Amino acid sequence: MFKKLNNIGDCGIACDFGDEVNREINTNVIKLFHHVRKEVLKGNLNGILNYTPSYNKLIINFDLKKINSSKIINFLESVDFSKLNLSQNSKKWTIPVCYEFEMDLENMSKKLKMSKGEIINIHLNTDFFVYMVGFIPGHPFMGDLNSKLFLNRLKTPRVKIPPGSVGIVEKFCNIYPYESPGGWNIIGRTPTKLFNKQNETNPCLLSPGDLVKFKLISKEEFKILANE
Repeated sequence: MFKKLNNIGDCGIACDFGDEVNREINTNVIKLFHHVRKEVLKGNLNGILNYTPSYNKLIINFDLKKINSSKIINFLESVDFSKLNLSQNSKKWTIPVCYEFEMDLENMSKKLKMSKGEIINIHLNTDFFVYMVGFIPGHPFMGDLNSKLFLNRLKTPRVKIPPGSVGIVEKFCNIYPYESPGGWNIIGRTPTKLFNKQNETNPCLLSPGDLVKFKLISKEEFKILANE
């Protein structure tokens, strides 16, 4: 299952599933992520400090005073992925989006040679899979976008992207939790808050492995939801 298990310095291990970015590989990364978290919470892996999933890797950081890399690698090599169930850990979300806040639909329409309505319809009818959460707190990277909407990043990134902005690049869709720089094609905005620092247990709304569907709302509905 693993392509490689590498030490990262004295206190880290990279679980490498390969170089490809696809749902099958990412599903195994997320299965391992949930399994490691479960074992840590049960007290079976004392000394694990953090476990961070990406598209095709899981990075595990640990306290060398409490556990060593050999014990962790032995644990990892004993994992039977066929017995790990992703569905019991994943959630389904419906996230409202207002396309009246778009920033790039006009250019997207020209590049893709389709109407704005067609672009919006394809986006609304896509079931998105959360590959990873990162870059900034609560920031989800979701796939897999219909190939008809594949676009490159903007040649010149914007200095400021408003919070809640929904963007697309290549096969992926994301949501900016906070105002930040970015080069994605902005298709709309959501009033949904993706990160709550008051929730110490689980501050991120979305988690790797979750499923997301977007729901169309008007600018008036956006303002009402944003003020709740």
